[in-house]
Amino acid sequence: MPKTLDDETTANDPVPERDPAGQRGRAASVPRVAWLIGPALVAGVAYLDPGNVASNMTAGAQYGYLLVWVVVLGNVMAWLIQYLSAKLGIVTGRSLPEVLGGTIRNRWGRRAYWLQAELVAMATDLAEVIGGAVALNLLFGVPLVWGGLITGAVSIGLLVLQSRRGPRTFEFVIMGLLIIIAIGFTVGVFVAPPDPAGLLGGLVPRFADANSVLLAASILGATIMPHAIYAHSALSRDRFVTRRAAQLTTSPGGVSTGSTSTGGSTSTGSTSTGSTSAGGSTSTGSTSTGKTSWHGFGISRRSEAPELLPGTATDVPTGLLLRATRWDVSIAMAIAGTVNLCILLLAAVNLAGVEGTDSLEGAYAALGVALGPVIATLFAVGLLASGLASTSVGAYAGAEIMHGLLHIRVPLIFRRLVTLIPALTILWLGFDPTISLVLSQVVLSFGIPFALIPLVALTAKAGVLGRWRNHWATTAAGIAASVFLITLNGVLLWLVFTGA
Repeated sequence: MPKTLDDETTANDPVPERDPAGQRGRAASVPRVAWLIGPALVAGVAYLDPGNVASNMTAGAQYGYLLVWVVVLGNVMAWLIQYLSAKLGIVTGRSLPEVLGGTIRNRWGRRAYWLQAELVAMATDLAEVIGGAVALNLLFGVPLVWGGLITGAVSIGLLVLQSRRGPRTFEFVIMGLLIIIAIGFTVGVFVAPPDPAGLLGGLVPRFADANSVLLAASILGATIMPHAIYAHSALSRDRFVTRRAAQLTTSPGGVSTGSTSTGGSTSTGSTSTGSTSAGGSTSTGSTSTGKTSWHGFGISRRSEAPELLPGTATDVPTGLLLRATRWDVSIAMAIAGTVNLCILLLAAVNLAGVEGTDSLEGAYAALGVALGPVIATLFAVGLLASGLASTSVGAYAGAEIMHGLLHIRVPLIFRRLVTLIPALTILWLGFDPTISLVLSQVVLSFGIPFALIPLVALTAKAGVLGRWRNHWATTAAGIAASVFLITLNGVLLWLVFTGA
């Protein structure tokens, strides 16, 4: 992977000092790049959640190839955004919510920011649980409410796995589901390939009417997921940050004599000063002198943490990690972009003009008629894998948002149980699942600038990333993406309020 602009440094950039012992450890063991890949693939599952399926299927069924350019543009912007998020976590040893929690000094300002981020996380969770419930209904005839409960139960199991076995095992499981998603949603395109001329014509940016603008915002909200921006920095931190650095960034005063897990596992017999594990679990048998700490399903609150020098939080050299991360993000976005495009093309070829395809259930039935029951079943299996994988990542992101901004750690399993309530309520009240999915993605679209603008601003600062700060061209690209998304949302609001 060639060097990117944001890794360029100037001659005046200071090189962070590291202790000699740490340098010797780095020189002695440098993992192969392939073994450093994984966090982006987990975060990339967010780009293949049921909301993406609903938005892309609806766009293809209603407008054919018209919005192909939106999917492509969104994927290009997503590459830059996810790389910046991962870079922030690697270089600083902290997630984006943690950095913002230390940057926003006003308590009410921090709480207001948390509220909008929490609403975004709730909209994400809503789409993922509903998607899993619809898939179970299509495959096995399970009632939607029970399907939502089953989806939630499986997500709790995945979170327990992440908590007990660490981030690497969790990554392998999510990657397995990612393969199922890719197969389920792409096979149909090979059976009924799209028209090349129509596909090329769809790359020309344009809209047909107000509803196409709504769908474009929905596709972008589903493609550039705000919670994935928050989560990717945390996933990179959990995977690469050393235990010593994790102790410094989670303990007031940076003093700790015990061990701290950054993968969500439980530490036993340790003595720390208010430290918590980054995965959301609590320490057992520890003595804490922080603000508050309760075990089990209680809440932990931490004090302000000292900052590490940029690039000193990992054992693996930062330059190598960033190179591996570029490969990681490229692979993840190539998979996500291809699958999303295939979903839209599948609908454009087989569902355009077909009555009753404005819902996932109708699309499933129409695919069965047009391409056969095998393709329809694979589509439903892909939808189920999408819901199961993405809801776990969404719950992880929501817990990190609360932890970083409010300095409160709510165990993932307890949070997962609480956040199931809105989705189950929607299913119980009988709202149309597909419309709920599409509208949830529009809500996500409005949350993008609140995550993207701070990310671009923070990664451009030498005080935050040191010599790994963004090149000016990278910052300019991030600003351009932010302006585009804000403008699109502004147009959408104008169309809504004027009744157009």
